[in-house]
Amino acid sequence: MPVTSDIVRTWRAPRAVIRSILDQGRREDRAIAYLMIACFLIFVAQWPRLSRTAAGFDLPPGAEAPDLTRLMAYEFLAWIMIWPLFLYFLAAITHMIAKALGGQGDWYGARIALFWSMLATVPVLLLHGLTAGFIGPGQQTNIVGAIWVIGFLVIWFQSLREAESRP
Repeated sequence: MPVTSDIVRTWRAPRAVIRSILDQGRREDRAIAYLMIACFLIFVAQWPRLSRTAAGFDLPPGAEAPDLTRLMAYEFLAWIMIWPLFLYFLAAITHMIAKALGGQGDWYGARIALFWSMLATVPVLLLHGLTAGFIGPGQQTNIVGAIWVIGFLVIWFQSLREAESRP
């Protein structure tokens, strides 16, 4: 099934989707692809907000607007180099916690649960980026951000439960 269909299905039945992904076998290339695509799309989601900042909006009085190229370079470095390392570490920590609580899964299952959850919730982050870029900080941006946080945590928890219930 295409990834886009799986993303839509994940919002309705995260355990069924992660089960079908795990049933396809252990594929580290798929795990890193999910992670890197998610991180790249999150980087893209930052563009409207960065453009707004570089244009001088939402800055304290007297502050100079930063250069857009520099902002984009820093954001690119963060999302393509640093966040993936942190997310691998986070997946390992959650697997160890799940193991201590009786989980039967493996390291790969914990990674794929986290990375797929990131990828599945990226559309909401893209909306959040547009909201932050066009409307700026405020209640609307916070609501979209809260929807992402809640959606991500629910999908990740359900995916991790499924991954850790498999021997």
